[in-house]
Amino acid sequence: MKGIVFTEFLDLVERKFGLEVVDEIITKANLPSKGAYTAVGTYEFAEMLSLLQQLSEKTKLTIDELLLVYAEHFFDVLKANYPHLINHYKDPIEMLSSVENHIHIEVRKIYPLAELPTFEILEKSDHHLVMIYKSSRAMYSFGLGLMRKTFEHFNSEASIQFEKLNDEGTEVKFKVTKV
Repeated sequence: MKGIVFTEFLDLVERKFGLEVVDEIITKANLPSKGAYTAVGTYEFAEMLSLLQQLSEKTKLTIDELLLVYAEHFFDVLKANYPHLINHYKDPIEMLSSVENHIHIEVRKIYPLAELPTFEILEKSDHHLVMIYKSSRAMYSFGLGLMRKTFEHFNSEASIQFEKLNDEGTEVKFKVTKV
């Protein structure tokens, strides 16, 4: 997993909960990296999972709730640092349907070793999108948060429903309807 995901996560934790909480979750997670991340480095997903578990225990928020909050923060990071990825689009449905064939291609140019989820589009119209999320990391809540922020960015609203296609959450069907 790319280091920017870790550095931004710890930045969010510091802003929301304080530097003491950052230190505490890093210490309790007993990380091979010791929590020393660089944005361009690559780290094991297990470290992110450990940090999320420690933060969940500390805050009493579920990992899914934490991933939703983190996705909102990360969308703002993308918007600030990679505006061309977002400003290319005029509509949230168009942007979401282009994640696999445009946005992820651009991300791989910046981070060639990035391990990204896949999104298969099953249905698409001007106001409706059905897609399958696939990732061994089961971070579909992060994807849900990014989708919500996408609609917020375009001053639009949506009904976003999801269905886990397996117990692990590594395959999830999203149904997005612009309202």
